Amino acid sequence: MPTLQLEIVTPEKKAYSAEVDSVVLPGVAGEIGIFPNHIAIMTAIKPGELRISVSGKEESLAVGEGFVEVANNKVSVLTDAAINVEDIDEGHVEEAIKRAQEALEKAKNDPEESSALYASLARATAQLHLKRKRRG
Repeated sequence: MPTLQLEIVTPEKKAYSAEVDSVVLPGVAGEIGIFPNHIAIMTAIKPGELRISVSGKEESLAVGEGFVEVANNKVSVLTDAAINVEDIDEGHVEEAIKRAQEALEKAKNDPEESSALYASLARATAQLHLKRKRRG
C-alpha cells in the first residue's frame, strides 16, 4: 500500500518527518483528510489538531496557523507551532491563555497587536482542547 512522506516544519525546527498512511489537518474551512495519491493542493491551516495515522496507530499534534502543500505523495506542513500532545503542559497553556486575554483588553485600539494576540490565543486554546480531549 502506498504511503505519504509527511514533513512538518516550524520556524524553530523540523517537528516531524516520516512515512505515514494518512494525515488529517485542521483546514480553515474544516478538516482535510490526506491519503496516498491525493490530488495536489495548497491551502491554509488553522490552529487545531493534526492527526497522523501510521500502521494503524494514531498520533496527534497541536498545530498553529500555517500552510499545507500536497503533491506526489508528499505532504509539507509549514506552521508557526507543532507540539506533540504528550508535551503540552496544561497549566502553562492555561496561564498563556490568561495572559493573552489580559493583553487583549489593553490592546483594544491596536489592530496589529490585537491580531498577534488573537493568533496566540487560538494556538493556546487549540493545545488545551487537544490535551483535554486526549486525557478524557
